[in-house]
Amino acid sequence: MDNFTELDKKMIRRTIEIARSAVKNGCHPFGALLADKGGNILMEQENAFTEGGSAYHAETLLALKAAKKYTPEELSECTLYTNFEPCCMCTGAIYWTGIGRLVYGASEKSLLEFTGDNRENPTFDLSSREVLSHGQKKIEVNGPTEDRELLRDICLDHIEFWKNR
Repeated sequence: MDNFTELDKKMIRRTIEIARSAVKNGCHPFGALLADKGGNILMEQENAFTEGGSAYHAETLLALKAAKKYTPEELSECTLYTNFEPCCMCTGAIYWTGIGRLVYGASEKSLLEFTGDNRENPTFDLSSREVLSHGQKKIEVNGPTEDRELLRDICLDHIEFWKNR
């Protein structure tokens, strides 16, 4: 169920811009940001595939950097926004760092439709909600968006990117 606020939509649009920057830097089109409960952007992170391969996902890198900079209490009041639903590795990083809320634009299942069996992105077909349902911490999850225009903007970059891989 899409409960996106206008702030959520604005932040997801920013993650699209971050993802486009990642492509310009030779990486896959993924972007994430961390915002406090007032909607102030605290950190941004693009995918860093060229630096460390498949494990250098934007969400994991952002969560690890945030854990060094902010206390668990501060992180519990923050939202991690990302253009696509985090994989199980990234969801685990969000869980272990204690970020309290996750908002993503398009689902992992949608990503699998774009990437197929591409060796560069061996996508898990496992939702973040499913991963988090096995943990003891409560993390609010919102996504995917039902806003057709926003979803189109998220997916267009991936359609173009993966068709040429």
